[in-house]
Amino acid sequence: MFLLRSQRFSRTLLMVVAFGLFAFKASAQQEIYLEEHDVKPYYFGITLSGSSSRFHTELHEHFLNQDSVMVAEPLNSGGFALGLLATARLNDRFEARFNPQLMFTDRSIYYKLRYKDRDLGQEVTKKVESVIVTFPVHVKFRSDRIGNFRVYMLGGGKLDYDLASNAKARMAEDMVKVEKIDYGVEAGVGFNFYFKSFIFSPEIKISHGLRDLHARDVNLKYSNVLDRMQSRMIMFSIHLEG
Repeated sequence: MFLLRSQRFSRTLLMVVAFGLFAFKASAQQEIYLEEHDVKPYYFGITLSGSSSRFHTELHEHFLNQDSVMVAEPLNSGGFALGLLATARLNDRFEARFNPQLMFTDRSIYYKLRYKDRDLGQEVTKKVESVIVTFPVHVKFRSDRIGNFRVYMLGGGKLDYDLASNAKARMAEDMVKVEKIDYGVEAGVGFNFYFKSFIFSPEIKISHGLRDLHARDVNLKYSNVLDRMQSRMIMFSIHLEG
């Protein structure tokens, strides 16, 4: 499963790079747009994003001591986000960026039971829906600008707050509960395409949560077989900057 995700990520990255190279060749014969933008002390933009997210899970020792849940595996799920963008120039090569977003996503866990559940059957998927306010802070390293094209890399950290967290839910029969707050590290690559009045910037980013999000409950059969749960995400974003 991980190999399949890596192959999909690689294909998407190659497509974006190929598009970037095509734009680079085309820009060599065009007039240079937004030349003054490179010396701006700061600038703003908006972000539209799509994501593939999942939990990285570790099984609890209780999993080996029970015989009702045979398999507990995380699944990939899609999502989308909307956000704002603020970038400050540090020098010719480096920029600092703040990119708060409102993210709508869900992450699922697949269970296979030894005995059929009366209502759900023998194969059960538990979906954890999330509405996340995320606050990523990045440092960007920019290449030289070639015509109306530039490549950049970025790295940094994030703080997430899940508005839909069910960690303190009381009526939580058979649920998997997650905490509200997460933090982690991020890294990615992007491309700037300069037009007359704006900059179009596609970007691919990997996000790796560091906190254990699982609010484990020994009384819930879908929760007590799991130990740690951490967030993992691949995000494709379009930034429109001015």
